[in-house]
Amino acid sequence: MSILQILHCLIQTHFMTTAQKDLEILALRSQLAIVQQQCINKKLPRPRLSNTFRRLWVLLSKIFINWSSALVLVKPETVISWRKRAFKSYWRRKSKGGRPKISWATIVLIRKIHRENPLLSPEKIHEQLCLLNIADVPAPNTIAKYIHEPRTTPTEKQKQSWQTFLRNHATGIWAMDFAVVPTLTFKPLYVLLIISHHRRRIEHFSVTRHPTAEWLIQQIREATFFGKRPKYLIHDNDSTFIAQSFQHYLIKCHIASKRTAFHSPWQNGICERLVGIIRRELLDHIIPLNQRHLERLLTEYVNYYNKARTHQSLNREPPDLPERPKISRAGDTVLESTPILGGLYHSYKKVS
Repeated sequence: MSILQILHCLIQTHFMTTAQKDLEILALRSQLAIVQQQCINKKLPRPRLSNTFRRLWVLLSKIFINWSSALVLVKPETVISWRKRAFKSYWRRKSKGGRPKISWATIVLIRKIHRENPLLSPEKIHEQLCLLNIADVPAPNTIAKYIHEPRTTPTEKQKQSWQTFLRNHATGIWAMDFAVVPTLTFKPLYVLLIISHHRRRIEHFSVTRHPTAEWLIQQIREATFFGKRPKYLIHDNDSTFIAQSFQHYLIKCHIASKRTAFHSPWQNGICERLVGIIRRELLDHIIPLNQRHLERLLTEYVNYYNKARTHQSLNREPPDLPERPKISRAGDTVLESTPILGGLYHSYKKVS
């Protein structure tokens, strides 16, 4: 059956009276019942369905409420599969073209950065290229296609009240937390990390074997030199943080202590994330020999973190804003790389 035959039947049916339509339906159903019985008994071959027939039933399934009850030759699931196939074909034609191709020089540049920094995600490589002021930087999804790295989407759950506080007072908030790091001889070292919320900058770090309230007070003194201090300091319920002498010192310095709820690490999410970043990007790859070795590693990594490592929340920039180089295209860009932590990471500078 062609489209012209279907239109002819539709026009002819439109001008029929209700009684004529009922009689025609009865006549057609009686003939269809015989054909159906013959097909069931295998006396007649199963009819071949044309593409026009399939399109007609896809349309009927959209506009006819009781279409499944009027279906005889095929099952309703078959019509639904035709509908899905038609929808996929429609979007395939509409989406034809895809992303524009990038130059081979850009692919070489992407693979160079990935080869020298295998731990960087496609988003971080994209941000690194944007930081170098390259005009034709491909999207992270395009970069992922050329480095073949699995990608995960982070999830976060926050309460509106705490989230509003963090957003409204980000410029005056610091957060701190301890990270426990075992050495090569399995002796635990405690790393104090203090980070500012506004620029995600690591303001101070220190390493000790035995953290005490007096030691913590000295670290706050070193972090708040020349009157540089936060309005709020977020921390958990560690016994060192909630010690009376330390809390009195914060009051004398006019720093409001904001203690997180029990079993709620998400309330100090930025500092908790910093601990995870340091573990994934440094401590999972280099085992510290002793306290002095760990301090040297952290000093080099913190310098890289503050000056070269990009952040999505900072518009793909590092915490310490660098001098922006001139705009150039990827094919014309020559980079000078500086190894960090023995080549675990690299920082980049434009040569031309």
